[in-house]
Amino acid sequence: MLKASPSHRASLRPRFFSSQAHNIPQQCHILAFEGPDPYARAGGIASRISGLACALAESGFETHLWFVGDPDLPGHEIRQQLQLHRWCQWISRYHPAGVYDGEEAKYNDYAASLPPFLLQEVLLPHLQRDGRAVVLAEEWHTVDTVLHLDWLLREARVRSQVTIFWNANNTFCFDRIDWSRLAKAAIITTVSRYMKHIMQGCGVNPLVIPNGLSADDLVAPKSEAIRAFRCRVQGRTVLSKVARWDPDKSWLLAVETVSAMKRLGWRPLLLARGGIEAHGNEVLAMAARRGLRVVERVMPNSGMRGLLRMIESVRDVDMVSICSHLDPDSRRVLLRASDAVLANSRHEPFGLVGLETMAVGGSPALAAPVKIMLCLVAMPWC
Repeated sequence: MLKASPSHRASLRPRFFSSQAHNIPQQCHILAFEGPDPYARAGGIASRISGLACALAESGFETHLWFVGDPDLPGHEIRQQLQLHRWCQWISRYHPAGVYDGEEAKYNDYAASLPPFLLQEVLLPHLQRDGRAVVLAEEWHTVDTVLHLDWLLREARVRSQVTIFWNANNTFCFDRIDWSRLAKAAIITTVSRYMKHIMQGCGVNPLVIPNGLSADDLVAPKSEAIRAFRCRVQGRTVLSKVARWDPDKSWLLAVETVSAMKRLGWRPLLLARGGIEAHGNEVLAMAARRGLRVVERVMPNSGMRGLLRMIESVRDVDMVSICSHLDPDSRRVLLRASDAVLANSRHEPFGLVGLETMAVGGSPALAAPVKIMLCLVAMPWC
């Protein structure tokens, strides 16, 4: 069950859900591939989606999150006002590597099967009681789902009771999107002015709804956890990077930085949490060619204890590829205790990792390698 709202959490009530105040029942539906399960976490979208769903639910709205979840967890789970719907589970059983493993099959199944179920089983009973609904769909994976749902709502003559938003977090597969059809079916939004300018080149003018952080993300890790981490890496300069294995995330630049630091006599340690993308093999191979000692590690436990045990096992290496999910506690400690968090992407739509790092008092680095090293020299040790 969902935890009660902690005292530090501010009340969040999005402005476009104002009908609740007039006693009109309102449903919120979030459609996305990524979600709160470790299986469904691949990047910043999972943090955005999970935080948004929890904020809506805690604000009193009946909230449904439809995502490609863990195949071994219940297909439908209720956490107070938040209902989780794990879709494509029958496909995910054959693709255990994560949410984007078997991506095309999941894309087709999600678009074909989810809208009819959503309409018949959830939306129609609610709308027939004079309710209203808001649908928030995320990324290119949900475009055909939105088009299908829009058509079904019109056929059922209830389209006027549902507001549909479609949001772009990145430019992935923009060439597959029929922008004119999408603009007729949904209000198009994006996460930054940077993305807005890119999307204007596609002939659309999206609304900007910036990303933010939940109140939980602003909770600093315990000082004893930071000391325990730093004690285990004494004499090392710890860099961390959390991003998909994607060329736009400048992983090769991060490896060059660590290699240059090592040549200068430093003792760098790069803690890297990537995804399942093929570019990861290129990054690790390049690190080995640069003379870096590279290992892959799965954290033996979740939370701070697992992170510390992993750190203890890599005393003589230069780069660690973390192959397991970073839960919120270990993630906050990693971002705060690292000497610098590399947020050096060449294409960054919303920079969530940088925000998360600053929120816990860490030091994000967005500069070129030489500037990074100069900043580190001047940085006080924790």
